[in-house]
Amino acid sequence: QVQLVESGGGLVQAGSSLRLSCAASGRTFSSYGMGWFRQAPGNEREFVGGISWSDSSTYNADSVKGRFTISRDNAKNTVYLQMNSLKPEDTAVYYCAAYRSSWKVVDYWGQGTQVTVSS
Repeated sequence: QVQLVESGGGLVQAGSSLRLSCAASGRTFSSYGMGWFRQAPGNEREFVGGISWSDSSTYNADSVKGRFTISRDNAKNTVYLQMNSLKPEDTAVYYCAAYRSSWKVVDYWGQGTQVTVSS
């Protein structure tokens, strides 16, 4: 069992930066791939990016490439999403996720944290 708690969301202006954190509990954290998703009002939840459990390789959605960076600290059971050059279209609830095999099959979700970017 893995519990995920996000933090770090807030209201910022366009062009600003934010760092989201996702603290995981559970002794098998390092065995899971970790990902970030987001959902804006009226939209489906979309994949933002992920980081593997084995070699910490990362992969991002095209919409955030070059602006968002994912990292993890297995010693702290924490995964981060560094968001730079934020745009109003990045406004959404951001969710942390843990998965065994692929980000397309999420095993655990966090409760979400709101990010609002004003123009």
